[in-house]
Amino acid sequence: MTKLKLIAAIPVACLLSACVVGPDKSRDTGLIDRKSLSQLQAGIWVDPNGCDHWIIDDGLEGYLSQRLDRYGKPVCSGSAPPTVATGNFKRGSDAF
Repeated sequence: MTKLKLIAAIPVACLLSACVVGPDKSRDTGLIDRKSLSQLQAGIWVDPNGCDHWIIDDGLEGYLSQRLDRYGKPVCSGSAPPTVATGNFKRGSDAF
């Protein structure tokens, strides 16, 4: 009977572990100046396949996220040659 209780407890433990809330990925977690990522200047980096990625450089930290259309498909606009980054993404933190 103890073996049956153990087997029944495993799915409950897995479900409870899924309730843990992770870090807020919409905020800059810098040690010097924490702020919303919407306050940072983004640029576009074009990968070797020609698809766009949002890029942000905040001094010690950097962020990269694939640019997607409203249907979740990659945006491959040809805004720059492959492997080139454009925009004012190197502005960095005002604290430096």
